[in-house]
Amino acid sequence: MEDNTGAERPTTAKRFLGLSFGIALVALVLDQASKLYVESNMELGESFPVIPGLLNIHYILNPGAAFSIGENFTIIFTLLQAAVVVYVSYLLIRKVRTLSWAITLGALLGGVAGNLVDRIFRDPGLGFGHVVDMIAVPRFAIFNVADSFIVCSMITVAILLIRNINLDGTKSVPAKRTGQDNDK
Repeated sequence: MEDNTGAERPTTAKRFLGLSFGIALVALVLDQASKLYVESNMELGESFPVIPGLLNIHYILNPGAAFSIGENFTIIFTLLQAAVVVYVSYLLIRKVRTLSWAITLGALLGGVAGNLVDRIFRDPGLGFGHVVDMIAVPRFAIFNVADSFIVCSMITVAILLIRNINLDGTKSVPAKRTGQDNDK
């Protein structure tokens, strides 16, 4: 399709792809910039209140997953994150044709990429790097900007799936129940 200048206009899919990768880049930059800021201005283990009793900045390094689970499996997390980056990129390039999925998967891609950068480039070394976490909420985990993008995007994925919205924007029709209970 051409616009009035004779130049070809990008298709909707290409615009969604650009938007997705733009969101991913913003998430990645925000995540890495916040980590760099904390590393440059705080000592490991240091904490200070942002909103007393509600939100602190607490600088830690996390070799594991959420709540430091799986500290001895850092390489597995690295491989899984790399696989997610590849798979989400594939979905964005080949399957996504709707704004809601483009935004959601772009945010997921950026969040996963943010933590993957830590796993690859931070000490103690390639594939075993520790993730910088700094956002602390009382009686909860300490997390980072990438984690926030991941969690928010996964909540949105769940909502889109519950609403039966496919990657191409069509709606799935749930299978009808026959009324027979096969679990007797």
